[in-house]
Amino acid sequence: MSLWIPVTIAAALFQTVRFMLQKSLSTVRLTPAGATFARFAYSAPLVVLGLVAYLAITGTPLPSLSTRFWIFAAIGGTAQILATICVVALFKQRNFAVGITFKKTEVIQTALVGLVILGEGVSWGGFAAILLGLAAVFLLSKTPGGEGPWWRHLTNRASVLGLGSGILFAFSAVSYRGASLDLGDLDPAFRAGVTLAAVTSLQMIGMGLWLAWHNRAELRAVWDTRRTGLFVGLTSMGGSFCWFLAFTLQNAAYVKALGQVELAFSILASTLFFHERISGREIAGIGILALSILVLVLSI
Repeated sequence: MSLWIPVTIAAALFQTVRFMLQKSLSTVRLTPAGATFARFAYSAPLVVLGLVAYLAITGTPLPSLSTRFWIFAAIGGTAQILATICVVALFKQRNFAVGITFKKTEVIQTALVGLVILGEGVSWGGFAAILLGLAAVFLLSKTPGGEGPWWRHLTNRASVLGLGSGILFAFSAVSYRGASLDLGDLDPAFRAGVTLAAVTSLQMIGMGLWLAWHNRAELRAVWDTRRTGLFVGLTSMGGSFCWFLAFTLQNAAYVKALGQVELAFSILASTLFFHERISGREIAGIGILALSILVLVLSI
């Protein structure tokens, strides 16, 4: 079996576990902002230490980081913070598996962002995937027990948080790509490591200052939940490393397609760990959205 296959599965598993931990933090001790900060506070130091160790062992010099690089890093990091807050807040509105599925609309919305901003065309296969994705969103947007036609439920809190996280993650991905490309012709894995260290450091410092100004008690709560927060940081770093490694080993389209196994992991987590029930409508929506994502990434 090719190495990229178990590496991608490991990345999806790391990511699912991280969201499970963040869900637990947000429902027990922390606000969505605090649960999001815990990810960066406990992962950024680990990423930076890893990069420093790599530079020391290999003797590789740190590349010069231009103003353009830092602008891309700041935009991407801010978008990711807001997107993660939306996802964590979404967990309080809908169950875990559906929350992850709404987050997965980032794949479809990235195609739309690329079309609008970069002028990149969409193939017929991509267009079909977008239509399938919209159908899935229509199914998932109606809160269980809600009354009235489906289009009125597209503006409920769960739908806005889910779709908002998707568009923010899309802008984040485009910005990270811009930052990485700005480093030139360095090894792709090294560029990814430098970008990851810079972004997570900005996120830790930025969110730390914001919480210190607006909600110092939340900083204390993050420290009080450090045992769980440390695992959030470890799983965040492990997942990021596996995604980057998988992308260096195989075509990104195949990696993204296989990465949708996270949907299956999220359903298992929802039922086994959080004891949440999933309706037939939600299962259908998850299935159609997973199919739309697979069609999209395979048509790239």
